[in-house]
Amino acid sequence: MTIHLPQGPYEPRATPLDLAPSGAPLASRTVFSAAHVVADPYADISPDDPVAVDWDATLAFRRHLWSHGLGVAEAMDTAQRGMGLDWAGAAELIRRSAAEAKSAGGRIACGVGTDQLTGPATLPEVRAAYEEQLALVEASGAQAVLMASRALAAAAKGPEDYLETYAHLLRQATEPVVLHWLGPMFDPALEGYWGSADLDAATDTFLKVIGEHPDKVDGIKISLLDAEREIDVRRRLPGGVRCYTGDDFNYPELIAGDDRGFSHALLGIFDPLGPLAAHAVRVLDTGDVDGFRALLDPTVELSRHLFKAPTRFYKTGVVFLAWLAGHQDHFTMAGGLQSARSLPHLAKAYELADRLGLFPDPGLAEARMRALLTVHGGNR
Repeated sequence: MTIHLPQGPYEPRATPLDLAPSGAPLASRTVFSAAHVVADPYADISPDDPVAVDWDATLAFRRHLWSHGLGVAEAMDTAQRGMGLDWAGAAELIRRSAAEAKSAGGRIACGVGTDQLTGPATLPEVRAAYEEQLALVEASGAQAVLMASRALAAAAKGPEDYLETYAHLLRQATEPVVLHWLGPMFDPALEGYWGSADLDAATDTFLKVIGEHPDKVDGIKISLLDAEREIDVRRRLPGGVRCYTGDDFNYPELIAGDDRGFSHALLGIFDPLGPLAAHAVRVLDTGDVDGFRALLDPTVELSRHLFKAPTRFYKTGVVFLAWLAGHQDHFTMAGGLQSARSLPHLAKAYELADRLGLFPDPGLAEARMRALLTVHGGNR
């Protein structure tokens, strides 16, 4: 039956893609989905209070990703870290998810940042905050992802402060880590990271950190939405250091690669695309690059829609699609962030995802979309 969306009438598809779970690990690429957190809609809290997490639904979603052979990147910005989820909540999330990963046999990497610092901080305080979080992640048995730090961006006077801080942390790490360069489109407070607003100069500093400690860097994640820069950096990495694309605009071509290399993946868009992404990589495992592109290229329109400016609010679309897909029974987010995107934006996300066959139960997704339209006074 036709559903009347803000952009016009739409005929929902009747059947989803057949994407049954296959727990076998992916072979040709290492792929992490940066997973969202499910809030508790019945908690009587304000947006300024600590997040109340629905732990059962949150961990169930991680088991869903693992069942398809994907790794989980935990406590990253997808989980509203720094936008509702504080360090205490992130620490509990890391502990619970790492334990769940051990039980399920799933791969997990966890974000290490400095978000326990809530005001201006000195460089020694930034290092201490990083060390505290690194120790917790390593104690949990998860791989560490050294995330970009708002506090470091505010405290650093130039490239040398970044070089010294990261050198200190890499010496502390007991296992190789992933370094994460998150651009200001995801977090405006990270403008000028690596000591310069000039991306060429920042890139040189970033590569210098890696070049001086290649044995402590498993890989890098670049989230700049700049495919050419990622390819350039990828080609300049020391041998054995991986590039994990964080480019939610250009991921199919970057993962497919070229005759000089390819990117692995650590992506927020692989939260809603998890089963399809895993299926596509399994096709790539057979050497079928065209088949891989045929599956993933059509998803880029949805991803670019979810990640459109202001990009930091992409999380709203991710959780919205999880609700429509039946992974949670409500559309409530930490800090009330479900209000961060408009009804037309969400309706377009529904249409694009439905056209791709992403909803396991298209009827449920349609019913929930109609309910949202009714709440907004727009269901006709």
